[in-house]
Amino acid sequence: MKLHALVDDLDTARAAIAGGATVLQLRIKGAPTDEVVRLGQEFQLVAQSHNVPLIVNDDVEAALALGTDGVHLGQDDDGLERAVGAGLIVGVSARDIGQAIAAERAGARYIGAGPIWATPSKPDADQPIGLDGLAGIANAVAIPVIAIGGIDATNAGACIAAGAAGVAVIRAAGDAPALRAAIDGAFATR
Repeated sequence: MKLHALVDDLDTARAAIAGGATVLQLRIKGAPTDEVVRLGQEFQLVAQSHNVPLIVNDDVEAALALGTDGVHLGQDDDGLERAVGAGLIVGVSARDIGQAIAAERAGARYIGAGPIWATPSKPDADQPIGLDGLAGIANAVAIPVIAIGGIDATNAGACIAAGAAGVAVIRAAGDAPALRAAIDGAFATR
């Protein structure tokens, strides 16, 4: 779970895997389930051929139809209970300790904590929680915490030092080798 690459195109997905991404997250915002399933088939083949888990963003039904490894849900997304019952890896976004604890109790297998910093990838994101907010969440739950929001190779190590088990990136997905080096370096000193 060290490096989640959030992708919406196959070239970026392939480059991220080649560079060391350990999880692919298919993020096709606003697309109906049937479109996510149609587009997701090729992502599933790429992920499977490299033995990398594929997580679908926000859409439990698409994850189940594709037979992916899991789904990542925001606070307002439906289907957590269905996803847990189906045995999917379930990640849940959380911006504070209370949300993280509630997600863990509901069966989440990891927390996507953030945004850590402001990000142009999600202009409607909540206010950044910073490294202190990340550390608080990481200390409050027993499941892995994946930092997201404004993360790149220059600050990924700080997220690991604050207690994250990994980072998730959108803009920086194509820079997976540098990210992976920063993450691995931070783990070596943690």
